[in-house]
Amino acid sequence: MTQLNLDPNIPDPDGFYDELLDAHQGLTKEASDALNARLILVLANHIGDRDVLRAALAAAKRS
Repeated sequence: MTQLNLDPNIPDPDGFYDELLDAHQGLTKEASDALNARLILVLANHIGDRDVLRAALAAAKRS
């Protein structure tokens, strides 16, 4: 099992955040929510490890 990494791990977090905001630019609330849901599913599929995904869900609920 791979451990969930909660340490900073994005080389340019501000740049990524800008890209994320840009992806939502001009979207309705519903379209923005749908984009977030699709992004979550794409990233979850990329991770693929069910234990890591469970740990991520638990960490997100704690935040």
